[in-house]
Amino acid sequence: MIRLQDNFTRKELELLNPKEAELLAATSAIRGVIVTLKGSGMNDCLVDDGISYDFISRVFAPWRGILEDPVCGAAHCVLGSYWAKILKKSKLYARQCSPRGGELHIEVKKDRVMLSGDAFIVVKGQINF
Repeated sequence: MIRLQDNFTRKELELLNPKEAELLAATSAIRGVIVTLKGSGMNDCLVDDGISYDFISRVFAPWRGILEDPVCGAAHCVLGSYWAKILKKSKLYARQCSPRGGELHIEVKKDRVMLSGDAFIVVKGQINF
């Protein structure tokens, strides 16, 4: 996980353009990279109604066959625990800033992290055994 300095902006995070071949050539010892930034009005991490996200992020995982995960639940379990400690709060509001993007409500409990947000069906099917 990489935490950007608080003076970085949402736009700078969104403009990150990792080169897949360079990431893959650098190491095979990791599965993905989470890049995160603390949200505030100062760095333009605002929702349309002026409320600030607690944090924003992007997740890159070319080692798993996905250059960028659009909205990663596993990463937000890690991020939720991290930011809950930093911000000293158990309920968080986050955005993953991939091109598709998504917002998550996160609640950190003693023994688990609960994620919720909007979703839509991309494909529907049935498996018969």
